[in-house]
Amino acid sequence: MPANDLEPIPVQERTIALVGLMGVGKTTVGRRLARRLGLPFADGDVEIEAAAAMTVSDIFARYGESEFRAGEARVMRRLLEGPRKVVATGGGAMLNPETRALMKARAVTVWMRADLSIVAQRVQRRDTRPLLRGRDPLEALGQLAEARYPVYAGADLVVDVTGGAHAEAVEAIMRALEAHGVLESRP
Repeated sequence: MPANDLEPIPVQERTIALVGLMGVGKTTVGRRLARRLGLPFADGDVEIEAAAAMTVSDIFARYGESEFRAGEARVMRRLLEGPRKVVATGGGAMLNPETRALMKARAVTVWMRADLSIVAQRVQRRDTRPLLRGRDPLEALGQLAEARYPVYAGADLVVDVTGGAHAEAVEAIMRALEAHGVLESRP
């Protein structure tokens, strides 16, 4: 069923989809947020790797980015059509128009935004990111931000996660979800 044929579901029943550039902490914060909310957690990249039986880097190397994106769209559809959960999306997942439409109908999207210099420091720790391989991380992230920020700006919520620990990011997201009516207000 095409994403535009889906009936939107009430905001309190929607999956919470974390979006943003690689290195902003979607996976770590997502796990903690899911525990806090008592919801299952899914990492889009882990799910893609499981479906393909190979790593994201291997998918890029063997089949290219376009095939990776096609697989990512299939996995995101499965995750978003399933029961409510917290999902850490891949940095490019929201670029797919069908995935974006599905997110609009089935998820509350939270753009985890952080200062690019901080993100560049984080992503340098691992050499597993195909879009950064052989490139200056800050320059590459700047180019990705230029292309992706206008799309991320369509998220339901924007939370700055630049400074502080993951626990602070979880708290900031919890406050944003409460303000958006996704969660009941805490005492």
